[in-house]
Amino acid sequence: MALAQLKLLINLAQIDGEVGEKERNYIYNIGRANGVAEIVVEPLFAQRHDLIIPDNLKNNEKFDYIFSLVQLMKIDERLYKEEIRFCSKVAARLGYEEAVMFDLMLHVREAMEMNERDSLKKLTEKYLKL
Repeated sequence: MALAQLKLLINLAQIDGEVGEKERNYIYNIGRANGVAEIVVEPLFAQRHDLIIPDNLKNNEKFDYIFSLVQLMKIDERLYKEEIRFCSKVAARLGYEEAVMFDLMLHVREAMEMNERDSLKKLTEKYLKL
């Protein structure tokens, strides 16, 4: 599951044609947090990846996916329409209504406290389709 998430993040980072240092470090950190070493992640940057979302993700895992994508999108402080479309597409595949992107775009920041993240998770649960 971690590799699938990392590949989605890499696809997003590549949309603007350049993977910046902050984006690359963010992806490495997500990898490390999920037990995937940099040596495994590095070659993934040289590839394009299919849009694969694992089946049977729990709601908190779905949130982690979309949260990390939006956080990565905002990390370079430039938003591109293609990035927003990509995140919206992934959100829809995760089972969220498109409107979830408005709340995520408003509330996700580069650095967030755990209680802020938990509050945002609760806020976005209303957008999950059953």
